[in-house]
Formats: sequence, C-alpha cells, structure tokens
Amino acid sequence: MQTFEYIIKDPIGIHARPAGELVAEAKKFKSTMTLAKGDKSADLVKLFALLKLGVKSGETVTIAITGEDEDAAAAAIKAFLAANL
Repeated sequence: MQTFEYIIKDPIGIHARPAGELVAEAKKFKSTMTLAKGDKSADLVKLFALLKLGVKSGETVTIAITGEDEDAAAAAIKAFLAANL
C-alpha cells in the first residue's frame, strides 16, 4: 500500500473538468485508489463521490493506493496532481 499527501493548488479546488480527468487516469490501473479529505474519502474512479468531497484550494488530501500496479499508479497520480491540481 502506498499513501501520500497533496495540497490542492487549483484556485477552484477539485472541480468537474480535472476531476473527470483524474478519474480517467485512475481507471488506467488495476489498483484500488482512494482520495481522503479529513474523515471523508472517495474511490478515485467514482466522479460524483470525488466531487461530493468538496475539496477546496489549499486543502490537503491523502491518496491511498493498493494493488498489483500501485507503484506505477502512484507515480502517475502524483504527476497528474502536480500538472493539473
């Protein structure tokens, strides 16, 4: 299992366009991925669950990845977050 934290830098936070792209990126891997904010979490392949978290700019989220391709998945999600959120 891999976990890491990321501070959202997008001025709007996690909104529809980048959330959809994040879901698409997560679906490329077999590993199970969750994004947590505080005591709430969402599966990274479920767009509406992700948007329901209401993540704002400046908030810290924790990504947890478990599965056979977790190393590659973690690298890809980190790169995606840095480039888009």
